[in-house]
Amino acid sequence: MSIDTDPAEAARQARAEQRSAQLLEAAARLMDRDGPESVSMQSLATEAGVSVGLIYRYFGGKDELLLAVILNVLDAFGTEVPKAMDEAGEDPVHRLAAGVRALCEVIDDQRYAVVLTYRATKQLSPEGRHRIMELELSTMEPLREALRAGQESGAFEVIDVDLEAYNVLLLTHSWALKHWYYERRYTVEEFATMQTAIALRALIPPRQRRKYAALLGNAGA
Repeated sequence: MSIDTDPAEAARQARAEQRSAQLLEAAARLMDRDGPESVSMQSLATEAGVSVGLIYRYFGGKDELLLAVILNVLDAFGTEVPKAMDEAGEDPVHRLAAGVRALCEVIDDQRYAVVLTYRATKQLSPEGRHRIMELELSTMEPLREALRAGQESGAFEVIDVDLEAYNVLLLTHSWALKHWYYERRYTVEEFATMQTAIALRALIPPRQRRKYAALLGNAGA
């Protein structure tokens, strides 16, 4: 039995979600440019083209807004990465490659917010920092699972699953952290393709490389 949804309520919810996303994007951009400590609610209102009162309808203050910006990108990791990996099928190599690409796409979409996870986490409350660390650990689990599956099947040679998962994550984060350099030479698609090849080249033993040559590119030789 289906439950009817009030079209007016659905429209209001959609507008609220759109407005919240607009505020988070403006906050990430402004905090990255000026530093979180220099951003006021008035300057954010000006950046987003809204009133200060509207911001307080969604967020209780600047600290809550900063936490929301960082949680938003981690939530995107937690949604988009497993989705892309599941769509890639059962092969752990293809799953890991899909995870790398999805990470790069989310980072490109929320580049300012990713930088803030490095610059501004210390300004959060202990509870906020703990929440972020727990979320980061959970969003990495799909990468760990792919690495463990590849290790068990012989597709990967992994010394330490946790360390390798973080290596992969940091490779993708560099698109945000050193964007000034990478954007001069690569599109995000090219960056994702090459970082995938670099990561897999370090994991796939020589006997398996021909099978995954399309992912390894020139490194597959």
